[in-house]
Amino acid sequence: MSGSAQPARLSRPAANRWVVLANVSLGTFMSTLDSSIANVALPTLSRELAAPIHLIQWVLTAYLLTICATLPIMGKISDLLGRTRVYLFGFLLFAFGSALCGLSHSLGFLIFSRIVQAIGAACLMSNSQAIVAETFAKGDRGRALGIIGTVVSLGSLTGPGIGGILVERFGWPTIFWINVPIGALAFLAGLVFLPKDSARKREPFDFAGSGMFIVGMTAFLYILSNAQDWGWASAAVLGGGACSLAVFAGFYVWERRVRYPMLDFSLYRIPAFAIGNLTAVLVFAANFFTTVMLPFYLQNVLGLTPEKTGYFMMVYPITMAVVAPLSGFLSDRMGSKLLTTAGLVVTIAGFLCLTTVTTQQNRLVLALFLMLFGLGSGLFQSPNNASIMGAVPPPKLGSAGGLNALARNVGMVLGTSVSVSIYATGLRHFGGGAATPDPQAMVSSLHIVFWSGLAVCLLALSVSLRRLKL
Repeated sequence: MSGSAQPARLSRPAANRWVVLANVSLGTFMSTLDSSIANVALPTLSRELAAPIHLIQWVLTAYLLTICATLPIMGKISDLLGRTRVYLFGFLLFAFGSALCGLSHSLGFLIFSRIVQAIGAACLMSNSQAIVAETFAKGDRGRALGIIGTVVSLGSLTGPGIGGILVERFGWPTIFWINVPIGALAFLAGLVFLPKDSARKREPFDFAGSGMFIVGMTAFLYILSNAQDWGWASAAVLGGGACSLAVFAGFYVWERRVRYPMLDFSLYRIPAFAIGNLTAVLVFAANFFTTVMLPFYLQNVLGLTPEKTGYFMMVYPITMAVVAPLSGFLSDRMGSKLLTTAGLVVTIAGFLCLTTVTTQQNRLVLALFLMLFGLGSGLFQSPNNASIMGAVPPPKLGSAGGLNALARNVGMVLGTSVSVSIYATGLRHFGGGAATPDPQAMVSSLHIVFWSGLAVCLLALSVSLRRLKL
């Protein structure tokens, strides 16, 4: 880098850094909330827009896929143009996309609107941890980043609960309209309270690397999402998967050689960073096996209304909200290794319990099952985030935060696509191709989904245990 190139740092922190944290937490909560707020609305959307489940799930997948494809790019643009500037633009774009979603009257336009919304969310997600890391002094940085990590998980997990209440009382468009006034107010508050950007980086943007990443990530996740319809062993899936992996290989080679890469692969040579991110991908994938599938079980099998489903789904995040602060406090004193392991063991126990659900499931017992997932997530998420962010040097905290967000969202996409695929395959097997499968066929299909989620959690545990040797 030439002597004239200066990093795009933030100016002196605002007088009240906790106000900065509150604003960033709001943006983080909004963007992660919309990763799952439409989960409970999927059955309603399927009926009102006359679309089958394998198509309606694109309301979720398009949002997550777009975020995955643009997160590292938005992070790089932020380094060049300024983090606060891109972050505030994200609020505006997110609110605009939300308004388009609320106005949608067809599945195609709704998916397009979700893509617009997701680009705004990527602007928010790619900068939240970096703004917090630069605003807070070293002594409080870990605590502040832990709060952001908790907000991420709470946003992802409270989506079904809030969505269910809004769908039942006010209709499905309100799950998107609610973002518009909040986003506008957050934008105005950010203009006042967020630290101003100073000097920008003077370096070329990696258009070639960005293009390859978008093509590779979009192709891979698109193929994964359609594998259930095309057939997992079909030429389209095998050939398309091979092509997307080839693009990723070319992207890796390019990024290793280019002078100003879009993505810093050197971070993955840090063992704690690599283990934490891989574990996060697997854990978020497993968690989305439950957040996507449970609303269908609660409404279509147990007969709960969307509102009651929303209340029921809130058991998970409320439990986590109680456990996560204590987990973060303990991780500062005893490290993250034992806590992350304990969290994964509890989550595995939760999946074991879900494999026993029936068509006449006792609701109190089911609530206790969901509490296990809240306990497991609360024990795992904060220590894992602290492990990831604590493993990298301070100058690379921004890149580390963006890659951590990417891992989280890739996990969500994988969880959504794979769980829907497994469920649809199970329905074809147990339902015999019936247009409206009976409740027992749905439950048998869900058992396969939950056993699969358990297997993913076991894989996550085997990866996470490697940090005990560090």
